[in-house]
This record gives sequence, structure tokens and C-alpha cells, in this order.
Amino acid sequence: MLDRTSAREMIWKELIKVAKPDSRFHFDFAEFITDFEGSLKACQRLCDLDAYQKAQVVFITPDNCLEDLRAQVIKDGKTLLMTTYGIRRGFLELRREDVPEGQENLAVLLDAIERYGHPVSLRDMQRRYKIDLLVTGGSAINLKGQRFGKGHGFFDLEWAMLYAIGAVNLETLVADIVHDCQVVDIDLDSSPLDTVCDLIITPTRIVYVKNPQKPEHGVVWAKLQPGMMEDISPLAELKDMEAEGLLRTLTPLGEG
Repeated sequence: MLDRTSAREMIWKELIKVAKPDSRFHFDFAEFITDFEGSLKACQRLCDLDAYQKAQVVFITPDNCLEDLRAQVIKDGKTLLMTTYGIRRGFLELRREDVPEGQENLAVLLDAIERYGHPVSLRDMQRRYKIDLLVTGGSAINLKGQRFGKGHGFFDLEWAMLYAIGAVNLETLVADIVHDCQVVDIDLDSSPLDTVCDLIITPTRIVYVKNPQKPEHGVVWAKLQPGMMEDISPLAELKDMEAEGLLRTLTPLGEG
């Protein structure tokens, strides 16, 4: 069994051969989820699925490899939900009417989406949205659907917040789009907070994960990394909602 740090380092040696550099972080995979050769083909595989075609509200992480998919969501007239980088300024919503035709690929870029889209609070999402599909990238994923990103736990935290407000549930489909070299047949140390994926989609195949288990815990405050409460603005709102009794009934950690 590998720990996640060792697994990342092993995979990054192969990933750099197909990765596309980031304008700020170059090839520092500890700071961003890279785009890669064939990402458009992987995104097209997802768009061909009934789960995508029937979805009206899609949450997609702000990863470089998902830019084409985010643009396609807008072209298809769906509602896109996304977080800002590091969730620092919370969640954003982007709809077809927000984006002039022909500007879809520009509007979904990390540096542009806040000009086109609108901030959306957890309270607003709770009132207005039931998310049909979640899509993320990652540094790597194993065949059990255990993904691991840069090492900050952002996607697991995003799931926890969305689950706590009832915007997703255990039946909500979670897809991970990665390069083939990022799919590994290894056992990893696991955590009850891991958001296991239902689908792994690469440029060449789709893997359907057997019995994916998703967390029912919401945000476990004691497990937050130092500085997260100060840096991630929705956490304070979530804590207020919890105090007001506005969150779903959650399974205590260790009892799921």
C-alpha cells in the first residue's frame, strides 16, 4: 500500500510527458491540476453519456484539464457551478445568458469567469440548486475510484459543503477526468472523508467504479487544515447555517 505523497510523485514523473504547463505554476503539479494531451477527447466521452445529456446543473472544479468541458456546459445551455481557485472567494454560477455567443471558451477560464459569472452563496445554492453531476480532475486515481489531487483536499471539502446543504446526495454522479497515465492499479491509504468517484474518464476509456462510497459527514471541523477557516470564505457561512439548524442530518465521522 502506497501513501498518497509517494503515489503522486510516482505518477508525476509520467504525467510531465503529456502535461501542458500553467501560465503561473509552470509544471509544479503541487499547485495546479494540469491539462494534458487528449483532454478534449476525454471530455467528449463524458458529454456522450446520458448522465451528462440529462443534467441541468453541473459542478466542475477549476482544473485546467476541464476548461473545454466547462465551455461545453455553457454551449449546451446548462448551469455551471464552480469554485474559485482554492475556494478562497467561494462558489460561482455561470449560465448561458451570462455569456455572449462565441465567448464560451474565454468565459470559463479561471481568470475570466468572475467577470462573466456571479458569486453564489451556500444559502442560495441550498434554495435553488440540485446538482446533477460533479466533475473533477486530479493528480491520480486508482481503480477503486479513490482520487487524490494536489494534496490540499479541496474537492473533498467541496463535496462536504455541498452534501451538508443538500445540493448533492449519495446518488449524485461524480466523474474524474484524467490522462491514462494517471489511472493506477494500486491500493492507497483510505479515509472516511474521501470522495470516491463513480466514473473515471480518460482519452481512451471509461471505467465504472464498483460500489463507490461517498462521505455522509459534511465538514468535520476538527479535520480542517490550519488556515482553511480563514482562507475559505464559505466555511464561515456553513458554520452559521449549522448553528441555525439549516443543514441536513449528517452521519458522525466513523459511524457511516
